[in-house]
Amino acid sequence: MTLGLHDRGGKASLQSRGHGTPRAAGRRGQSLVEFSVVTLLTVMMLLFVVEMGRMLLVYTTVANAARAGVRYAIVHGSTRAAGATLSSASGPSNTAQVVTVVTNFASAGPLNMSLLTGNIAVTYPNASNAPGQPVNVIVLYPYDPLTSYFSKTVILGSAAQGIIVY
Repeated sequence: MTLGLHDRGGKASLQSRGHGTPRAAGRRGQSLVEFSVVTLLTVMMLLFVVEMGRMLLVYTTVANAARAGVRYAIVHGSTRAAGATLSSASGPSNTAQVVTVVTNFASAGPLNMSLLTGNIAVTYPNASNAPGQPVNVIVLYPYDPLTSYFSKTVILGSAAQGIIVY
């Protein structure tokens, strides 16, 4: 408790200013509540920003993996001689090499590879892998968040299309 000297109408008076009064105690409680609310909101916002940044990173990895698969498919068309595993021709009946390229590219990112398996589709719309024909690669990934804040699963996906060159 501190004593303060205040001038009231030309007279000096002593007035107690302390933390022991009920009014000051109420202010401390109010500050504690405000601090806890602001801290909670700040932590929630920070987790949201981290989660959205991670989701963007995963989506970019999925999109780039689809593009890498299309690049492989358009370069390794029908005129490629069969031989080594990743240098043989890709086509409607043989899409394993394209799927392998997509999986290898996606494994460099923060993806759970067991969730990616089976969600890669390679299609040749004209059922041909001749030069000038299109090829499509679709990659889907069920996003697994770091926190269980969202109850609904978000499916991130990307599709890429290219024209076979060789």
